[in-house]
This record gives sequence, C-alpha cells and structure tokens, in this order.
Amino acid sequence: MRLGYLLVWAAGIASAVVSGQGLPTQKVLTIDVAQAMAQAAMLQCRAEGYKVTVTVVDSANLMKALLRDDGAGMASLEIGLQKTNSVMHWGKPSGPPPFSPSGTPPPALLPNSTYAKGGLPIKVGDQVIGAISVSGAHDGDKDAACAQVGLDKVADKLK
Repeated sequence: MRLGYLLVWAAGIASAVVSGQGLPTQKVLTIDVAQAMAQAAMLQCRAEGYKVTVTVVDSANLMKALLRDDGAGMASLEIGLQKTNSVMHWGKPSGPPPFSPSGTPPPALLPNSTYAKGGLPIKVGDQVIGAISVSGAHDGDKDAACAQVGLDKVADKLK
C-alpha cells in the first residue's frame, strides 16, 4: 500500500514538472515577411543591372516566396534552391567550405546543395526560421549582398 502512495505522489510531481515546462515556442516566417524580403532583394539586384531569382524558404525548407525577374536565367531557379537547401542543411550562409589543407578535397555535397555563395539564414536570435537565396548576378558575393538587402528590409520583424 505504501508503494502505491509513493507511486501516486511521484506521478503527481512528474506531472507538475512537465506542465510547468510548457510547450516550446517557435517563431514563424510569415508570407508577408517572406515576400517583402524577396522583393527588396530582387529590386536591389535589378538596380545593379542583374536579372536574378530570389527564393525564400521557411524552417521546414518549404518554399515561402519565389521571384524570378524578367530575363533571369533558367539555371538561377535551380541554383537558388540549392543555395537555400545548403543554408537549411548547415544553418549558415551557403558557400565554399572553410579552408582545407592543400590537396585535401572538400567534403562531399549533400544532395541538391551547392558551395555557391548567395544563400543566407533567416534568424530570430539563434533560431533559424528559414533561408533566402539570390541567384543570377554571376558572382556569389553580389548574390549574397542582394540577399542581405532583403534581410535588412525586414530586420525589425526578425526579433
């Protein structure tokens, strides 16, 4: 009988601990924010004379916004998706791996990812809630700069 009381007491304590913790919370990338950042990135690249594709995905790596400017190359769509995949795989900007010793090949790529620059994580604090990529400026640094303009446009909403 004493064991029964002890088990009921322990279950009550465990229940209180679990209910006190609550459910985790997560910020969500809204369609309005995704579209605003995509539009800002595309307009920046357009102002610099580049025809690009901008891709925005959410935390599940599902497409949230896609803009392909008039005249953007067909490959820019696929490369943009590979950039966002790379960001979501690693949680950091797309691009070549860190320096490796001479003669050492870079690590193998994950399927549908790339070492090309131009993909950036969308973060709230340390939490990655999505990714934005720009492809088509013919230079990964220019792609990344346009993507950063998109992030800067909505920085006040990413808090």
